Amino acid sequence: MDSQHSNNEKIEKIARENLLRKSQEAQGKKVQGYNFNNRVNWEKVIESYETTGFQATQLAKAIEIVKKMRNEKAFIFLGYTSNLVSSGLREIFRYLAENKLIDVIVTTAGGIEEDIIKCLGEFKLGKFDADGASLREQGINRIGNIFASNNRYCEFEDFIQPILEEIYQEHKDKKESVSPQEIIWKLGEKINNKESIYYWAWKNKIPVYCPAILDGALGDNVYFFKFKRKDCEGEFAISAVE
Repeated sequence: MDSQHSNNEKIEKIARENLLRKSQEAQGKKVQGYNFNNRVNWEKVIESYETTGFQATQLAKAIEIVKKMRNEKAFIFLGYTSNLVSSGLREIFRYLAENKLIDVIVTTAGGIEEDIIKCLGEFKLGKFDADGASLREQGINRIGNIFASNNRYCEFEDFIQPILEEIYQEHKDKKESVSPQEIIWKLGEKINNKESIYYWAWKNKIPVYCPAILDGALGDNVYFFKFKRKDCEGEFAISAVE
């Protein structure tokens, strides 16, 4: 018993030395969120993110970086993936392009086509845990908790095929490849919708870089177009290099 008691005391001592030992005080700003007893002041709410911790503090740092970029009139690249355009962040990107707050856009194929597709029809809020087999039977695509009817992609095909024909006719005698930027600006021009990111990119002449432009529905439609127009083989090339 004495041996067991002594062993327990040693374990307790080790635990206290590691868990309850005195420490130095951490340095830095006090962690504190917004006090809503002061009523809602959105400017102060955003300012409070700096000391809220977790991702709120990272957002506050990002805001300060953007402020510095704008104050110093930096040349600003905006990059995003397709899922962000599927979501409501699309409207933020559109605002930035509309108001010339960015100089260049870099995105994926989905980041292009889903902006155009949203001009043709709506995406709907769904559930992360929706049954995939059931959605498949209904012809509904799931992007996280966002539902996109397959009708949108059919409508996109109807929209883009005449544009590909127009681009083909413009280039078939020139023997030159088409750049992704040219296609994107053409889509923005033809969609003629102020809700579109690429309408404003075209209107404000903001360059858009998308090296993998064929990696999605756009690529499917180019394949269908070239399959239908056998005469364009070798005469309708899309270059990833601007």
